[in-house]
Amino acid sequence: MSEVVLGVDLGTSAVKVSAVDRSGQIVAQESFDYPLSQPKPGYSEQNPEDWVNGTTVAIVKLILNDGLKAEDIKGISYSGQMHGLVLLDENKQVLRPAILWNDTRTTPQTKEIAETLGDEFIQVTRNKALEGFTLPKILWVKENEPEIFAQASTFVTPKDYVRYRMTGKLAMEISDAAGTVAMDVAAGTWSKEIQEAFDLPASFFPEIIQGIDYAGNISQSYALFSGLTTETKVFGGAADNAAGAIGSAILKPNMVWSSIGTSGVVLKYEDNADVDYQGKIHFFNHAIPNKFYSMGVTLSAGHSLNWFKSTFAPEEDFTPFVATASKSSVGANGLLFTPYIVGERTPYADGDIRGAWIGIDSMHKRHDFVRSVLEGIIFSFKDIFEIYENAGAKFDTVIASGGGAKSPLWLQIQADIFNKKVVVLENEQGPGMGAAILAAVGLGWFASVQDAAENFASFGKEYTPIAENVAKYRQVYQTYREVYPATAELSHDLMAYRRS
Repeated sequence: MSEVVLGVDLGTSAVKVSAVDRSGQIVAQESFDYPLSQPKPGYSEQNPEDWVNGTTVAIVKLILNDGLKAEDIKGISYSGQMHGLVLLDENKQVLRPAILWNDTRTTPQTKEIAETLGDEFIQVTRNKALEGFTLPKILWVKENEPEIFAQASTFVTPKDYVRYRMTGKLAMEISDAAGTVAMDVAAGTWSKEIQEAFDLPASFFPEIIQGIDYAGNISQSYALFSGLTTETKVFGGAADNAAGAIGSAILKPNMVWSSIGTSGVVLKYEDNADVDYQGKIHFFNHAIPNKFYSMGVTLSAGHSLNWFKSTFAPEEDFTPFVATASKSSVGANGLLFTPYIVGERTPYADGDIRGAWIGIDSMHKRHDFVRSVLEGIIFSFKDIFEIYENAGAKFDTVIASGGGAKSPLWLQIQADIFNKKVVVLENEQGPGMGAAILAAVGLGWFASVQDAAENFASFGKEYTPIAENVAKYRQVYQTYREVYPATAELSHDLMAYRRS
């Protein structure tokens, strides 16, 4: 087998390790699941040891089951679930289970941050302090588990902890560091203002490295553990959304990424830090040196469709179920769905809003409901597009991935609602491929991330807007925009009733 790099995609439910050769072909792939702990409502934790063991099992399977030779594995890099807090003592031992991105216990700390620093916080970090981010988690432990925090010497995010365990060298890669919201994003350094405001010593914050930076070789101890060789070089890696954008070749300012997973992401490559979205959407340092990316998140994208199908059509196959939406019309025969079934993040940041169908008529059939869900999810993405366009951002191409890229009908709906060209990737691999690209660039196989991504990615079919549909959707979208302000108070009342 030829020389390969490994892209380690460390997710919330599993790790997937892809072996990629110099031509960008995935020659082997293995994964391993691990559990999620939810000890109290709103809590979401994992044991960092499970990440290390899962990654190791996947690598061992690549060597034993897929015939990879350890000496052919030239480099390794990572994509990691963002924002997770791994607290370490002075001996680099884990002090408590990692608090994950989808943990929502930190509402008091987000308010504390906003009250302490106000607009200055957004100017420095380029983000609002939301529950999912790392800094509020640090403050939560400091305030609620002071005996544990007193032992804490430093912290890292999930994939940076796995890299530490594989190399023995501790650092935090910049796109994950930005996601802690403790960084001065424009300067690319930890923020002294934040450290002083919350009484956090500078020594608590690890060294920041770039995504393509050499981070060390596989250590002797990890080589014995995994079957790898100490000749294998390890590189910084990227936060999962940054890695996904690289793997999907979102590398020019005229392109945005429309990714429909459980949640939905609209992500835009940014050449510099000059643009100011005033905290309305996230703005982070990229894994590409001196570049940035911005993104908006809708909490229930694919989850809305999965929920609808599992509730009303559990026995049916997914593809034909979604295809029934073609029996309906643009605008779902006057039926409108808002996909707020677990709350919303962008543009509303409202955990208590809930979804709605507006306009239900006795003439509606199930296929109208299916189409309304497909359209409602894309309208929620359109809300993010509006923030970009109101800030003067210019782009003409949407790269679609995830569930929304598997249905020709849904791709056309995206083109018509966005009024943009929509393109699919022929070999969509997302974050794992992005991690492999960073390793390939780090090794010198390519001169830049852009060169590697353009060599590894191949674009497929294009969908162009249909003018008649664009005009109809423009009208429907205006009504969609009115649903949140009209239903927010009702949703909040109902949630209060449910909690009582």
